[in-house]
Amino acid sequence: MATIAYILLCHRDPEAIVAQAERLTAAGDCVSIHFDARAGAGDFRMIRESLAGNDRVTFARRRIRCGWGEWSLVAATMQAVEAALEDFPRATHFYMLSGDCVPIKTAEFAHEFLDRNEADYIESFDFFRSDWIRTGIKEERLIYRHYLNERQHHWLFYQSIAMQRRLGLRRRIPADLQVQIGSQWWCLRRRTIEAVMAFARRRRDVVRFFSTTWIPDETFFQTLVRHLVPGTEIRSRTLTFLMFTDYGMPVTFHNDHYDLLLGQDFLFARKVSPEAQELKARLGRLYSATGVDFAISNEGRSLFEFLTGRGRIGHRFAPRFWENEASLGRDRELLIVICKKWHVGKRLVARIRDLTGIPAVDYLFHEERTALPDLGGIQSSLSKRTRHRRSLLRMLFEYFRTSRMVICLDPASLDLLQDFCSDRAVTTLLEVDCDYDDAYLAGHARRTGLASDRTPPEALERLFPTVRNAIAMEADRIRDAGFANHHRIRQSATAARNAGELSRFLAVSPDVAQDLAETPNLFDD
Repeated sequence: MATIAYILLCHRDPEAIVAQAERLTAAGDCVSIHFDARAGAGDFRMIRESLAGNDRVTFARRRIRCGWGEWSLVAATMQAVEAALEDFPRATHFYMLSGDCVPIKTAEFAHEFLDRNEADYIESFDFFRSDWIRTGIKEERLIYRHYLNERQHHWLFYQSIAMQRRLGLRRRIPADLQVQIGSQWWCLRRRTIEAVMAFARRRRDVVRFFSTTWIPDETFFQTLVRHLVPGTEIRSRTLTFLMFTDYGMPVTFHNDHYDLLLGQDFLFARKVSPEAQELKARLGRLYSATGVDFAISNEGRSLFEFLTGRGRIGHRFAPRFWENEASLGRDRELLIVICKKWHVGKRLVARIRDLTGIPAVDYLFHEERTALPDLGGIQSSLSKRTRHRRSLLRMLFEYFRTSRMVICLDPASLDLLQDFCSDRAVTTLLEVDCDYDDAYLAGHARRTGLASDRTPPEALERLFPTVRNAIAMEADRIRDAGFANHHRIRQSATAARNAGELSRFLAVSPDVAQDLAETPNLFDD
C-alpha cells in the first residue's frame, strides 16, 4: 500500500502545523517540515518540541529564508525532500503541501487512489505555448536574470528587466530542456523524486539557470519531471484542489464549503480561511476515518465560474455569492494615515516603512500613479481600486504576506473610512493635522479646479476662507463620525506629544515613535 511523505512548507501558526502533522501521521503517513527561517525561532522550537516523540515527522536539515517568487522556495522544498528521502525509506510517494492545505478525502481513499494509478501528478504545460500565465511577465521570467524580489523591490525589479533588455542581456535556456509550467502542488513517486534530486546534483548548470528565474517553483520540478519521466506516466494535473479569482488570487474556502469540497476529484484543497475553524476540524476528523464513500461530482470550478460571472445579489457590484466573507480578515489590522497634505502623508509613511518594516502604500485611492504590484488588473485604475476596495486590500495583505498594513487616505474620503472602519478587521486611524498657509491654499484651489494659473491674486485671496473652511469641515466630519482607534498628531504639537500618539497608533516602542515624530522636515511644504 502507498505510504505518503508529505513535504510541508510553512511559515506561521505553529499550533496548526503541529495539529496538521499529527493528523497526517496518525493515518500512517510521514511529514517532512520546512519552517521558513524568516519566522521566529521560538515558534520553530515549539514545533520541534511538540513533535519530538513522533518518528514519522522529520525536519529539513537547513532552514531557508523564503520569499515569494524566489528560488528560495525551491531550495526549501529540496531541503525537505532530502530529509524525507533519508528518514522515510519506505515512503512510496512525496506530496507537496502548505500550511493552508487541508485533506478533503480520507487517508484510506488517498492510499487506494495512488495504488490504483501508477503515475506522477504534476501540472506541466509548455511554458511558451500554453496560456497558463494569465497576467504579468512571461518569457521575461526565464530569459533575464532575477536577483531582486518583485514584492519587496517592485520598481527596481522592473528596472532590472528594462536594463537587461536595453543591454541585450537575454540569455539562453539550457538546450536539452523544454521548460514546463504548472502548479507547485505536486505528488511524485519515490523513483521520480530520486531521479529529480540526482539530476539536480549532476546538472549544476540547470540549477544555476533556474535559481535566477522568477517564480521557479512553477517551472523547476515541472520541467525536470517531464524531462526525466515518460509522458505516459505523467498526469498533468494537481491532486490539490485550488481555484483563482478573476484577478489571479486564490479562492478562499469557508465553513459552508464542506460538502462541495468532498465532491471534488482531489485529495487536498487550499486555501482555507483562518476563520474557518469548523471546516478544518471536520476535514481533520475525516482524514483518519475509514469506510467513507465519496460521490465525486467535480462541479466546483464550473459552479464558481457561474456564480462569479452571473449570480450577483442586487446590482452589478454587489457582493458575490461565492465571496460570502467580504471582510479584510478578522486577524488583520489596517492602519490608515489621514492627511490633506499628501507630501506630508507620504513622508511619514515612508519613514514608518523604513523604521518598522510594516508594508505601506501611499494614496492608492487618490493617485493613479501610486506604485502597486500587478494584481490581475484590479489595480489598473482609480475607479477599479475604489469599486473593489476590499478585494484590493485583501490582495495587498496577501501580496505582502502580512497581517498589518498602512495606507494613506485624503480626509475627504469619509465613505472609504466608514467602509473600512465597519469591517471585521481592526482599523486604526492616525489623523495628521497640518497648518495651511496662503501658498498651500492657493495651490490646493488650483489642484481642485477652484482656480487656475490665470486667476488674479485678489480673487485667490477671496477664495482662501472658503478653502480653509472646506478643509476644516472634512476634519470635523471625521471626528463627528466617532471612529474607534482614532489618533491624531499636530504640526503645532511637540515631538514628544506626537510620539505618544504615534506609539499608540503603530504599537511601537517609545524610541521608534520618537524617531518618527522627529522625521526631518516632516511638515515642510
